[in-house]
Amino acid sequence: MSAVSPPGRARDESRNARHEGVPVALPRVRIVSPALAAANNGNWHTAARWQRFLAPVVRVDIVGVVDADDAADAHADLLIALHARRSAAPIARWRERSADAPLVLVLTGTDLYRDLDVDAGARHSLECASRIVVLQETGLARLDPASRAKAVVIVQSAPALRAARAPGDADLVAVGHLRDEKDPATLYRAARLLAGDAVVPTIVHVGGPLDARLAEEARATMAACPSYRWLGALAHAAARRAIARARALVHCSRMEGGANVVIEAVRSGVPVLASRIDGNVGLLGADYDGYFAVGDAAALAALARRFLSDAAFADRLRAQCAAREPLFLPSAERRAVRALVADLVPARNGVR
Repeated sequence: MSAVSPPGRARDESRNARHEGVPVALPRVRIVSPALAAANNGNWHTAARWQRFLAPVVRVDIVGVVDADDAADAHADLLIALHARRSAAPIARWRERSADAPLVLVLTGTDLYRDLDVDAGARHSLECASRIVVLQETGLARLDPASRAKAVVIVQSAPALRAARAPGDADLVAVGHLRDEKDPATLYRAARLLAGDAVVPTIVHVGGPLDARLAEEARATMAACPSYRWLGALAHAAARRAIARARALVHCSRMEGGANVVIEAVRSGVPVLASRIDGNVGLLGADYDGYFAVGDAAALAALARRFLSDAAFADRLRAQCAAREPLFLPSAERRAVRALVADLVPARNGVR
């Protein structure tokens, strides 16, 4: 028997209790994330942000995939799972326990642009979900009709952070842990191309060494190009300051669900030089002028030269990013997340 009341019945019971003057306990929401605080990556920041949004209106906790278990989940009214493949086991356990227990699946870039094509567990997660969340509108096109029918778009957000540039601040900053999906190798090659210019731009690269080979390439690039500095992993606040004080963010990813760092750059008034992938186009718009082809270091170098030397072009990118900024306000994401939860579990007055 399910430990979770079907959503419709639970809402009726909640409504009746309010009419009778009985205090109503807040619903319990459990967020399962494949990454916790130590990882300092996009999944963790999404989970932590959603927890903050929901904490005033539900009881909410975050657990890692390996820490999720059926006994603990049995006390929750709603499961929110990040990552179809990596959270497949707790998703399957939740659905096995009850056919009616509400479950939200938040899809990542590797889900949408790789795992759903090759991994049976990821596809089963889609079938289990009551609602599917994609982080930008182009992600909907990657879903089959049945999955698309229960999908919603919730664009991520960031608080504004403006900072004045100081002497020694980098011209370009890249933020992302060193792994193939983020394609740091394209940044390395572009840095070497730019190193031969008469005026060499400074590049700061923030990200932990998740791939030893890519870390070694970063060290080799530093040795060959003194204008390139790999700083390793930084705390989130320090990474945000680095973005806010740069002239532009460089984002080379091969696949993204909707990158937090792109949103953070826009919220800092910093233009983005971005690979033309769905995850970036969904955030910045199809007509954005700051794209380069995936993996094309020469195109990235040429775009960087144009941005740094052509004030009118740089101003155009700033204006295009500024036009997208209202999409990334925390108030908009908070309303969307609370509305999603209110539709699936009993909610007190004012949950939205």
